[in-house]
Amino acid sequence: MDVAALGAALRARRKTLQLTQSETADLADVSTRVLSDLENGRETVRLDILTAVASALGMSLSLNVSGS
Repeated sequence: MDVAALGAALRARRKTLQLTQSETADLADVSTRVLSDLENGRETVRLDILTAVASALGMSLSLNVSGS
């Protein structure tokens, strides 16, 4: 999943929960600017921030590894 798709998934979940960016940022303890940049694919994804935002949205992170 690329950064833009990840951001779109986070935004969709936030909207499903009827949360504003400000409310979500408060729950995740990040700035609204960082959340906005993340949702719009402009933010380099740091694992700690991604984990905090995903947790605030009730999402879990998983890694799909396919062997060749």
